[in-house]
Amino acid sequence: MSKKGKNGVKRWAILSGIGIQMGAIIYLFVKGGNWLDLNYNPEGKMYTIIFTLLGVAISLFLVLKQTNRLNK
Repeated sequence: MSKKGKNGVKRWAILSGIGIQMGAIIYLFVKGGNWLDLNYNPEGKMYTIIFTLLGVAISLFLVLKQTNRLNK
């Protein structure tokens, strides 16, 4: 396999990992928000909404950071 082919496979693997990482972060933050709502706010979904948005923001920040590093 040529050097260009290996680089493409490596890039594809990194981008796949970024997607999995993003999904895992958002999932964990949603689960944490649900747990907080069940224990501290049973009549609402405030913690779920806040933690979901926080998880999305953190995962986007990490994706941007990793893709910037990938493009260097």
